[in-house]
Amino acid sequence: MPRAAGSVNLERMAHVYPEHPVIGVGAVVIRGTEVLLIRRGRPPSLGRWSLPGGKQKLGETVAEAAAREVMEETGLTIAVGAVVAVVDLIEPDEKGRIRYHYTVVDLLADWVAGEPVAADDAEAAIWAPLDGLDSFDLTPRTLDVIAGAVARR
Repeated sequence: MPRAAGSVNLERMAHVYPEHPVIGVGAVVIRGTEVLLIRRGRPPSLGRWSLPGGKQKLGETVAEAAAREVMEETGLTIAVGAVVAVVDLIEPDEKGRIRYHYTVVDLLADWVAGEPVAADDAEAAIWAPLDGLDSFDLTPRTLDVIAGAVARR
């Protein structure tokens, strides 16, 4: 739901210039020879292709958080597997102050049901061919995480 002009999302603001890292989860969802990608609809990484994921909530396991985030962002049901990587996403501002710091636990996941439909903070959601990831301008870290997940399978 759009907010009125001048209104503030206090939860999101708490993650800008944080006092400590924010724990997040990512899911490498694989279906055959494809991987699930989303285009981010909010900062950080607005407009970039990435793995689905988001913040872990209090009282939620990383596996529960991954399944919830994938459902919220794409409508897919997944079976969550092993940890593939732990990545720090640190974005300084022009003065060198830390604007964002997320510690992301990336988990391997298998597709169970559904077709991707962008929702929540994803502006697009697709199945991307594993042999065609170069066309999505993914970060080297994201490519490494996907490669690690594929190798574990």
